[in-house]
Amino acid sequence: MSVAKPNPHDAGNLHVTGAAHYVDDIPTPANCLHLAFGLSEVAHGDLLSMDLDAVRAAEGVIDVLTAADLPGDNDVSPSNHDEPLLATDTIHFLGQPLFLVVATSHLAARKAARLGKINCAEKPAILSIDDAIKAGTKFEEPLQFLKGDPDAAIEQAEHKITGSIEIGGQEHFYLEGQAALSLPQDNGDMVVHSSTQHPSEIQHKVAAALDVPFHAVRVEIRRMGGGFGGKESQGNALACATAVVAAKTGRPAKMRYDRDDDMVVTGKRHEFRIDYTVGFNGAGQIEGVEFTQYCRCGWAQDLSLPVADRAMLHADNAYHLPNARIVSHRLKTNTVSNTAFRGFGGPQGVVGIERVIDHIAHTLDVDATYIRTANFYAPMSQNAGQTTPYHMEVRDNVMDQIAIELLEGAEYSKRREQVKWFNHENPRLKRGLAMTPVKFGISFTLTHLNQAGALVHVYSDGSIHMNHGGTEMGQGLFTKVAQVAASRFGQPLSAVKITATDTGKVPNTSATAASSGSDLNGMAVKAACDTIVERLSDFAAEHWQTPKDQIRFEDGAVTIGTQVVPFTEVVSLAYQNRISLSSTGFYATPGIEWDRFAGRGTPFFYFAYGAAVTEVVIDTLTGENRILRTDILHDVGKSLNPVIDLGQIEGGYVQGAGWLTTEELVWDDKGALRTHAPSTYKIPACSDRPDVFNVALWNKGENVSDTIYKSKAVGEPPLMLGISAFLALSDAVAACGDGSIYPDLQAPATAEEVLRAVMAQRGQSWD
Repeated sequence: MSVAKPNPHDAGNLHVTGAAHYVDDIPTPANCLHLAFGLSEVAHGDLLSMDLDAVRAAEGVIDVLTAADLPGDNDVSPSNHDEPLLATDTIHFLGQPLFLVVATSHLAARKAARLGKINCAEKPAILSIDDAIKAGTKFEEPLQFLKGDPDAAIEQAEHKITGSIEIGGQEHFYLEGQAALSLPQDNGDMVVHSSTQHPSEIQHKVAAALDVPFHAVRVEIRRMGGGFGGKESQGNALACATAVVAAKTGRPAKMRYDRDDDMVVTGKRHEFRIDYTVGFNGAGQIEGVEFTQYCRCGWAQDLSLPVADRAMLHADNAYHLPNARIVSHRLKTNTVSNTAFRGFGGPQGVVGIERVIDHIAHTLDVDATYIRTANFYAPMSQNAGQTTPYHMEVRDNVMDQIAIELLEGAEYSKRREQVKWFNHENPRLKRGLAMTPVKFGISFTLTHLNQAGALVHVYSDGSIHMNHGGTEMGQGLFTKVAQVAASRFGQPLSAVKITATDTGKVPNTSATAASSGSDLNGMAVKAACDTIVERLSDFAAEHWQTPKDQIRFEDGAVTIGTQVVPFTEVVSLAYQNRISLSSTGFYATPGIEWDRFAGRGTPFFYFAYGAAVTEVVIDTLTGENRILRTDILHDVGKSLNPVIDLGQIEGGYVQGAGWLTTEELVWDDKGALRTHAPSTYKIPACSDRPDVFNVALWNKGENVSDTIYKSKAVGEPPLMLGISAFLALSDAVAACGDGSIYPDLQAPATAEEVLRAVMAQRGQSWD
């Protein structure tokens, strides 16, 4: 079988040689037009008028469009129809597109876009969580999950603590920026090449912008140079803009953001504030907890409601909370509309409960690992019937087994003593050590999105053409799904052709998101392949007069009774006998249902589990820090491709650690993003990875749910393993004091934030 083997990424050689083609590499016709948005320079105000004469007169400019010039729907929202492509009467954030420049070159369009003169009656801007709370600006009334009686449990508990943590946002920083190319066709049809995780949504938004049916728009994407959720909805504006211009002029139209514009215009990971009150006993077991989550959504709804929902859904992480109240506020501000980011709100919820565990451990003066293990859900073997705060039974918990193996393999107890000794002997440098788990729910919380389609052809020479609704953004999805196809036919992976995602081949697709790409598309491709295999088996049984149960597709051939017949021969004969060698496939995740307002249901098909131990060192005079060593043990079930899964885990950890340590988004008091380039926004570099990085797949893993070859999702869960780096820094900061003050580290724990916390431990004022 091709699955469970460490096959290389299908485009690995192309990536490292620079030969891989992305949207901007597609050869464009000589008469292609190039576009750029004119952006607002204020965060909030009434748009009174625009003087665009200088823009129209600029060199290379062909046309300038405003909202009044659009032929169809002026909306690029993925959810609430509240996000105009071009502003109309009101400006909602600094960087909002106001007009569209059409020019003969990318540079000419960008230069001209800066020449517009905007007459705006500026209004006070709501920029922060505090501003929104004070103004009462929100997208919906607060949601609440309630389990048990947390008020009574907290009141009666032996110990009680309260606290709050600020959690910063995060820029996606995909290497390939947002880009789109639209090519006009006969009869008003449009072909759109878009760097998108959601081709069907691009199709729908472009069709609405052109006022045509969905069938008049075909969207294609072969690969993205990274997405991380930032290309789930943020590509809508570019696709719609290029399609409108292509339809109006009859010429191809292309648009890509430069890095600065990309960072200013597109949404980020949502900033959160989480307040907590928790009651616990002398053993550190949580008896009651209340979380209040404040989510800064930005100016438009985008995907903020499901993001905030998922933060609530992961407020328990790997811990049984017998009495819990989780309240979520979705705040509207005059900042860029925040959007999907790897983990989709889950990481923020996990940070909240991990902060609580850390705070409890400090209060009781014990190692936080004891508190974590004391609060884990009951092992799967005990089948204790424990439920989450949203009343879903946890039946597949293996966190206890993973934690035990990881702590032993990482020599946690021994290294804990070494850290204590190091800190005793070194007044300037302090080390910290932390273990954190992750339990992450797998499925879209919007139930109808848990479906996928596929199209598989077997040609008469035995070669296989595979297409599905998932998109490739470097994560290896295409390779994994091709392995599934090869395995169903018993063929080598080289026999399967991987082709671009295309709404003309597989319609009505869901976004490649929610870590569901392999689960959904793998099962859809399996269904299509099995249909063809069934037809071939029926034919072979009749043609060779052999019982059907004696026919097997394996080792590149077809075993028919005692004969071994080349696959190509069976296929060729089937074709000559008019057997269909093409099939669609479809899959819908079973057994999930969810009522977000009631806070009850089974929103997830299963949970993915993992844990990480991280050791850090800080310089107490500067706040500078390094990750010294990380050990990770992660459950991916029966891995479809161990090498790709290991890469996802390594990358996810580094991205998660970067979010909570070096990646700081800074807005000024006018609402302008000041960290809008690589020079001011620091993503992790090679030097930021752990000096010692031990990553392993849990070899006992096997999904108890009926997933593709018993595998588990691996895209998002590993990001939360990076929380161990944040809490290791907290542990190092705690070593700077006498234990009387909780470190109260805020995220991101930049060098400045670490230094502030160190000074607080020593009774010194940051001011």
